[in-house]
Amino acid sequence: MMQSKRITDRVTWVGKVDWELETFHGEEYSTWAGSTYNSYLIRDEKTVLIDTVWLPYDREFVANLKHEIDLRSIDYIVINHGEIDHSGALPELMREIPDTPIYCTRNGVKSLQGHYHGDWNFVPVKTGDTLDLGSTQLIFVEAPMLHWPDTMFTYMTGENILFSNDAFGQHFATESLFNDTVDQCELYAQAIKYYANILTPFSRLVKKKIDEVLALNLPVDMICTSHGVIWRDDPLQIVHKYLEWADNYQENQITIVYDTMWNGTRRMAEAIAAGIQMVDKDVTVKLCNAGKDDKNDIVTEIFRSKAILLGSPTINNRFLSSIGGLVEMVKGLKFQNKKAAAFGAYGWSGESVKLLTQELEACGFEVVHEGFRTTWMPNEEALEACQNFGKEFVRSL
Repeated sequence: MMQSKRITDRVTWVGKVDWELETFHGEEYSTWAGSTYNSYLIRDEKTVLIDTVWLPYDREFVANLKHEIDLRSIDYIVINHGEIDHSGALPELMREIPDTPIYCTRNGVKSLQGHYHGDWNFVPVKTGDTLDLGSTQLIFVEAPMLHWPDTMFTYMTGENILFSNDAFGQHFATESLFNDTVDQCELYAQAIKYYANILTPFSRLVKKKIDEVLALNLPVDMICTSHGVIWRDDPLQIVHKYLEWADNYQENQITIVYDTMWNGTRRMAEAIAAGIQMVDKDVTVKLCNAGKDDKNDIVTEIFRSKAILLGSPTINNRFLSSIGGLVEMVKGLKFQNKKAAAFGAYGWSGESVKLLTQELEACGFEVVHEGFRTTWMPNEEALEACQNFGKEFVRSL
């Protein structure tokens, strides 16, 4: 049985902790730290359920909710975002209380009807609309493309809680729920991974929406996300991090991403890294093997970096598929303010470097070098040339 957790005297967490989750969005996002699906029950003169849980746990959710409250006493349901990890238990719940009003954005209505084809009692809301609960009030704030067109925030007066749905969340399983009760390094590692892989394409909108919300001057004592921790200790710390991450973020880091067939390109990558650090001992250099390392972790390292080097041997007149798949991910994320170049080993045709350079340009990187290639397994002379390439690259930054 799910154990509910009291957040405040009026608000109770009634979600699901998923310790076993390994991938999300199909296979697009790795979740080695698990996740939570946070749902909240508000009890005032009126009772409100905010969001539900992922579809595989729909029956468990409804059964557990019955232990917490008589379902017929739920006056309103708020769905901040219609994606199935938040709304998945809604059909099961509506079989029990089919006439309960569902508050969401107009795009939320489209999303929920598109997923479930339910003829339910939808109440579309827009920014500034309110819902009186008795001694408290809910204020709705549309937040399109954070990260879907239907997304909204819900603010609760009196408790000063922002129910932010996906924004400010992490795929991070924790039974303790609050940001001040978990390892801070792990928390922020999961938070930046979440931003880099999911919210980066919408950075301009992230900044605009956060500025808009902050301009309302609403006190925020807690941010209740839909994944991961609830921010109660200095809750705006994650808001300020989002503003930093949304502003063409980079650290003093260069990431070298490569794959290799017979270790020639790997040896090139290591020699290039050595060359970089001969010139700049303060820069952090990280090497990632696209054929072995987690692709979302690689994306996070690219997000952190001021520049990247992309390497692949030539195969069938092109480059390795692991690099191609990663490039497609990066194109969609629309990284800004990053420089790049390509490298690779080859046997007889050697097209990979030219093609990777084109791909880097298509990703929006500023290509600062025509790239470097060498034949077969690099010998000492070739490795020295790789070091020189690394030196030239870091100087070009």
